[in-house]
Amino acid sequence: MLVTLFSVLIVGYLIGCIHGSNFAKLLSGVNLKEVGHGNAGASNAVLSLGWKYGVLVGIIDIGKGIVAIILGQFLLLNYTTFTTEQISILLYSIGAAVILGHNFPVHMNFRGGKGTASLIGIFITLNWQMGLIAVLLLIVISLISNYLIIGVFALYLIFAITAIIQEPTIWPFFITLSLFVIAIILHVENLNRMRLGTEPKITSAFNKKR
Repeated sequence: MLVTLFSVLIVGYLIGCIHGSNFAKLLSGVNLKEVGHGNAGASNAVLSLGWKYGVLVGIIDIGKGIVAIILGQFLLLNYTTFTTEQISILLYSIGAAVILGHNFPVHMNFRGGKGTASLIGIFITLNWQMGLIAVLLLIVISLISNYLIIGVFALYLIFAITAIIQEPTIWPFFITLSLFVIAIILHVENLNRMRLGTEPKITSAFNKKR
């Protein structure tokens, strides 16, 4: 189990290091870490380069979360004899490793994105019903509040609640709770900008030229 867990964490981290922002840089010549608020994620791509680049970055970052979980499910269910509880822990672990790889990629000096798009892919693949509900609430809450960060926190909260209610062991809840704490820490600057009234609002993205 420990060897498998270690392998899962390494593979998940490496998958997480595949950044949509790198593809955006190849196409646009713009490094997202050097524009906007310096975040290598889809939200900064929308604000800095427009919605088309935001969609590109988002699809890649969501996709790597989906691929990691599907790969984990295939291998763990078909080539191991782990219990349901152990498989649950391993799947949430590979999901967490993907988000950590996205947030702290080795090729970006451990300064990447904030993991929201990857979490969406992971959540939907682990539990598509609750995942889709959570994404819908992310959109609705973000639009109502006019701040993406509020919807993001709601997404992480629903992920943690789903884990404690539906998973056969408590460990996935602790994993999701840890990811929520990391997300809060990574969004401290956003929270400070909200307090000062300088955090970009959802409506500002629509002012970008197509």
